[in-house]
Amino acid sequence: MNRPVPHNPVQLLGSVQLWASVGFLALSFVAGTFWFVVLVTLIALGVGLASILVGLPILLLAMVLWTVAARTERWRVEAFLGVPLPSPYRPLQARPLGERLRLFVTDPAVWRDLIYLLLLFPIGVVELFLVSLGTLVPLGMITAPLRLPWVPSPDEPQRGIDPPGSLDAPEALVIALFGAVLLLVMPYVLVGVARGHALLAQALLGPSQAQLAARVEALSASRSRVLDAGLQERRRIERDLHDGVQPRLTALALDLGMAREKLATDPAAAQALVEKAHQEAKDTLRELRDLVRGISPAILVDRGLDAAVSALAARCPVPVVVDVELEGRLPEPVETAAYFVVAEALTNVARHSNATEARLTVRREAHHLVVEVWDNGGGGANPERGTGLAGLADRVAGVDGRLTVESPAGGPTLVRAELPCES
Repeated sequence: MNRPVPHNPVQLLGSVQLWASVGFLALSFVAGTFWFVVLVTLIALGVGLASILVGLPILLLAMVLWTVAARTERWRVEAFLGVPLPSPYRPLQARPLGERLRLFVTDPAVWRDLIYLLLLFPIGVVELFLVSLGTLVPLGMITAPLRLPWVPSPDEPQRGIDPPGSLDAPEALVIALFGAVLLLVMPYVLVGVARGHALLAQALLGPSQAQLAARVEALSASRSRVLDAGLQERRRIERDLHDGVQPRLTALALDLGMAREKLATDPAAAQALVEKAHQEAKDTLRELRDLVRGISPAILVDRGLDAAVSALAARCPVPVVVDVELEGRLPEPVETAAYFVVAEALTNVARHSNATEARLTVRREAHHLVVEVWDNGGGGANPERGTGLAGLADRVAGVDGRLTVESPAGGPTLVRAELPCES
């Protein structure tokens, strides 16, 4: 729907944009009628029985149903009108059941869902009327000349009298002309009405302005932390190069220089120096590989996320069941963030969890990449303690993702990352 409307009305008549809008508006009446009847019935029944507590589960069922209906409407708006509506609900993961229920019942987004669904019925009636007006009426007017009464020739006898209200040829042609004009104008009206519906859906089904402002603030803070972490990482790399790789290369150059000098006078000593330089070169290469692996793993760049996380799982001392469902490559920032989520989570499994088994799952869900690392260890992982999980949460937030950790005392532990990936 963000695409511009064609200025040529004939082009608009044959466009997917118009017929997607017509289908959306027609379905609004069906969806609005169904959900209005279901929700009004359940709410009335729940309120009527609330005094004997039987109505409370009914009301809770109604709330769950209208959030399901709202999710369906978000999908419908995006599928037909091309307007994505992110989930506006409060995150409920890693919380006790009572806390989840309280947050769900008091979430303003849940109640905005109800307002939208109750408004969808009268709006759907109006939209169905406009669809009928914009399609059937122009077609009926254009075909008016086809419904002219039969006129006999002068040589044939008159077979009857025209019924009252019948049209003559000039009137039918004028009506057909107005019908053609209406047929060219109504598509713009229908597309405009569909866009208006999308704006209403954004206001009621999408995140509120306060949520968007808080999201922007959280992203700004997390990206500042990511920049700080990047600066610290650069300094670490410089320090490792200066303190580790550079002295090794210097020693390698000295050994090779001494070997060249002794090559003619003392071949045995020269051979020992060359062997020492060879070992020094191998140690330096290994140190460089370890250094580069922390920046951009070669296997991730060359073979993709599936191979990279499978290699991480193979190196983990705890047995890991790997389940990766991916088709094609993902955006590089998403792949990198997902790789380090798996790397940090499996490192924690190996070092701190005392687990005997783990499970790694990577899959696409709609427009998100979901990464889950589960283990049967002792639990107690908490990103708020300033551990590696805190930095991991910042890395995930840096690509507008979300990291949740469920790790009650005694286990098990589930680390879950949701990373947006549109391509």
